[in-house]
Amino acid sequence: MNLWLAQIVAVIRLELRKTFFAKRGLWIYILAGLPLFLFSVRDFAVIHYHQNADIGQDTNIFAGVFQFFFLRLAIFFGCVGIFMNLIRGEMLDRSLHYYFLAPIRREVLMAGKFIAGLVSAIVIFGASAVLQFAAMYAVFDRPTLEEFFLRGDGLHHFIAYLGVTVLACIGYGSVFLAAGVLMRNPIIPAAVMLVWESINSFLPAFLQKFSVIYYLKSLCPVEVPSQVGPPFSLLAVNPDPASPLVAVPSLVLLSILVVVWSGVRIRRLEISYGAD
Repeated sequence: MNLWLAQIVAVIRLELRKTFFAKRGLWIYILAGLPLFLFSVRDFAVIHYHQNADIGQDTNIFAGVFQFFFLRLAIFFGCVGIFMNLIRGEMLDRSLHYYFLAPIRREVLMAGKFIAGLVSAIVIFGASAVLQFAAMYAVFDRPTLEEFFLRGDGLHHFIAYLGVTVLACIGYGSVFLAAGVLMRNPIIPAAVMLVWESINSFLPAFLQKFSVIYYLKSLCPVEVPSQVGPPFSLLAVNPDPASPLVAVPSLVLLSILVVVWSGVRIRRLEISYGAD
């Protein structure tokens, strides 16, 4: 057991360096930073043009950007880039066989890679969520902020959004890790998953539960107002949300099962660079 832990830590250290400093992963940082850029531009406009800011309206705006862009696009495609590259990227770089030639069990390798990818995703998108939240409310004076965070729902919202971000990285990360093991072309599973997540609100209640976004929407602290209009208001519909006591364990259990399956599946993975 101690040997396995040492090997997992070694894999994590190697993978973290490759994930954080990979040139082909630059677009992930850009994707994670886009909402922050938008909120920063909005702050500049409010301060420079002396516009009035309403904390209730801004809370709804943040909820909309978080659900429609950050969850469904930024984290989704960011996890595609991070987790599919853990296996498929090594295949494209013709370097996966070095791991397979090392005296390490493939299940241990998979665990180390998943943890490294998860740490990377949580750091990148978690930092983005924190900075977005700070930028959204940076234009308000101290008494307003104290009222919102200390006596209102501000602190609860912050913790909830950060928790949803972490769970999104866990849920999407495990799914795309498995897709990287199973599929040669990452575009196909990403497209199928994107369509399935997008039509979640239109599915029967039973089928809605077989998606990641259903549980993430259930945990978001603010419902997107219906005034945003279709199709966005339809995407935000969640008539039968899961309680946190159901949503959190469900996502974690799903991720564990998918990662375990990936560890079993990678035992039979054969490298054939000439076929890629």
